[in-house]
Amino acid sequence: MLILGIESSCDETSVAVLEDGKILASLTHTQEEHAAYGGVVPEVASRAHLEKIDLLAERALSECGVAPKQLDLIAVTDSPGLAGALLVGVSFALGLHTAYGIPVTGVNHLEGHICSLFIDRPDVKPPFLVLLASGGHTAIYEYQSSQNCKLLGQTVDDAAGEAFDKVGKLIGFPYPAGRSIELEAAKAKGSSGITFPIARFSPQAQSKSQNRQNFSFSGLKTAVKIFISAKDSNYINDNRPEICHAFQKAVVGSLTDNLEAASKSSGIKTIAISGGVACNTYLREELKKRFGDNNVIFPPPPLCTDNGAMIAMAGYMMYIDRRTRFPNMDPGRGI
Repeated sequence: MLILGIESSCDETSVAVLEDGKILASLTHTQEEHAAYGGVVPEVASRAHLEKIDLLAERALSECGVAPKQLDLIAVTDSPGLAGALLVGVSFALGLHTAYGIPVTGVNHLEGHICSLFIDRPDVKPPFLVLLASGGHTAIYEYQSSQNCKLLGQTVDDAAGEAFDKVGKLIGFPYPAGRSIELEAAKAKGSSGITFPIARFSPQAQSKSQNRQNFSFSGLKTAVKIFISAKDSNYINDNRPEICHAFQKAVVGSLTDNLEAASKSSGIKTIAISGGVACNTYLREELKKRFGDNNVIFPPPPLCTDNGAMIAMAGYMMYIDRRTRFPNMDPGRGI
């Protein structure tokens, strides 16, 4: 079965062709225009998608020698994401449908990230826990099957990746800042005494929520901002690695603590991670320490960030299961 996957929910334009779950071609254009603004500008993103999506689709199909009329299905992200950016991808998919009569299915972006785990590891056996951590989302899911994927916790304010980007801007790194912070933190030497708080919910707050392993990163961002504003530029320059290390440690501590709590409460020992933050080496090493090398599933970095292959894989799994969405999947905000 040949499937074209289209992803345009934020600032990556990506198109991939999969045959029975295997990648034949996958191309992604990451928009660099947003670095000048320190974050994604929705209108700029939409225009950039318009400029690239048809070229990427043409190249992807050409690379694997597939003609549009040979496609069995088009899978396209329809939520959540930036409305204008999503509209570009959905409109392009519907245009191909009109021209060639190819069936189109909408895919939840978060479901795409979860399904990306099966591209590189088709042998993965449920149940397992999924940590989905990206610029727009942070959540833990209990994956029992494609018919049973339950949300265990999510951020109540900001996402982990968004915290990396905003703190990076405070420190002086260009957008996106996740990789810059990781590299700078690796330069830290010894204990600096700099620490930042990890948000934890009281038992009363947790008892009122159906999701027991929730996250919060807003207070952490504020703590870093207050710390930096109280220091002069010389101190910041001299201690940038230590500041980055302390911040990264707080984010990773929050992610791993909640995963450990979810593992204990569910009895599930196998952990999978997806989303852009899953590329972070420090996070990967901490997960190995807590759960063991053989109990943690790490997709290759190109499958962690937004990509068309994960959307095509989600469409493929939906077709096999004869369903439209993961049950209980948060629909998010989209078109």
